[in-house]
Amino acid sequence: MAQNATIYKVELSVSDMDRHYYETHKLTVAKHPSETDERLMLRLVAFALNAHENLEMTKGLSTDDEPDIWQKSLSGELDVWVALGLPSEKVMRQSCNKASKVFIYPYGGRTAEIWWDKVKNSTTRFDNLQVASFSEQDTSALAKLASRAMRLQVNIQDGEVMVSLGESIVYVTLQSWKTAA
Repeated sequence: MAQNATIYKVELSVSDMDRHYYETHKLTVAKHPSETDERLMLRLVAFALNAHENLEMTKGLSTDDEPDIWQKSLSGELDVWVALGLPSEKVMRQSCNKASKVFIYPYGGRTAEIWWDKVKNSTTRFDNLQVASFSEQDTSALAKLASRAMRLQVNIQDGEVMVSLGESIVYVTLQSWKTAA
């Protein structure tokens, strides 16, 4: 018998001083049986980093041709494509051709660095691609915050990210590997 996704209810308050975006999103997030708490929390942080009234979580791991998060225009075009992990060169090329802006958030420490060394030269032609890495220490700390019902506060200022849940605070520093043109 196949396992079902675990449902998480999240109230995500985003205060992004860099983009002047201040909003609270009530999200129902399905955690795929193979997804870790670390990856779930990274999805929420990636959502906060790109927060917009039209930004949506997708089926993610359940489908191969969708990102983890996307934003569509009112006419249905893909404005923003957000993916976590270590996508292949082919997936990055396809996503850059489908969306106006593509954000890739690799994680996994040394494994992510090796992946980036292999693919970075093939990404130079994509002016709409941005790649920023999460450190292993930060992602481990985020994973410890995960619970089925969360009221997360994410503050973003000068590229620094502070994630708080109750009394627990995790500071996340993204390392920019590629910026969009």
